Amino acid sequence: MSAPQHNNSQKKNASNTSLNTTRQHPGAALRALMDKGVVMAPGAFNALVGKAVQKAGFESVYISGGATANVSGYPDIGLITLTEMCRTIREIVDASGLPVIADADTGYGEVESCVRTVVEYERAGAAALHIEDQVFPKRCGHLDGKELISAADMADKVSAMAKHRVHGDFVIIARTDARHVTDFADAVKRANLYREAGADMIFPEGLQSETEFKEFAKGSPGYLLANMTEFGKTPDISTATFGELGYSLVIYPLSMMRLAMGEVTRGLASLKQHGSVKEVLPHMQTRKDLYALLGYTPGIEWNFPHNQH
Repeated sequence: MSAPQHNNSQKKNASNTSLNTTRQHPGAALRALMDKGVVMAPGAFNALVGKAVQKAGFESVYISGGATANVSGYPDIGLITLTEMCRTIREIVDASGLPVIADADTGYGEVESCVRTVVEYERAGAAALHIEDQVFPKRCGHLDGKELISAADMADKVSAMAKHRVHGDFVIIARTDARHVTDFADAVKRANLYREAGADMIFPEGLQSETEFKEFAKGSPGYLLANMTEFGKTPDISTATFGELGYSLVIYPLSMMRLAMGEVTRGLASLKQHGSVKEVLPHMQTRKDLYALLGYTPGIEWNFPHNQH
């Protein structure tokens, strides 16, 4: 029996059906972008936000372990699992088609776990990951009271991850939280040790001024990541300024989640007060805009994204 034929009037969504089996490794794509200039990577806490990041014209997207934990209902204390993060990576890679930088916290364990992490993240489609030198259980990098593992132990993790990544273009980012645990000089020293161990990029967490970012870049030249999170230790600094200071990548890990939750809480308060959503209707994404973002037209075939990991 032959397969049923689709009505000729039904048109496939071209953006979802193109299959490129020779797709560039996402890590290579990210490196090429950074070689051209500083790259912005807004945080996406789910696939729909990832698609919105792409539609807005950004060329890379970031996945925060903290945001992924928060939207699951718990704080950023290392409870998010490797499996949960890999599912989020896969969904955002497929939805956005962008190079994804993903938070790997402390690597989910010791060296053996770190090796599994880099393999699983790359298989999920990520372009890069970052691992930090905190003691587990970790905490948000902009909070006080953190503890560090030894620089040598962190270097061992970085070295193993660099050695066992599936493809050489996958980007290994080493984060150091030393600025607020030991001192600035130790942060630079650790950064250079992690570079020697195989890190492609350094993420100095919690620097407090443009001067510190500039001095860090001088002390540890190479690819550098800046974390432009709100309500933390780092003042608001523009992406252009970060580029001038020597940084290749700027992440906005929780910005979109904070914007979304701000609207959610205001909307709930209005609904409770008025018994209707009429007052907040102008702030909502319309059905038309949602469908446009999804590339969906009712009655026309929609196909699952074909990004090759």
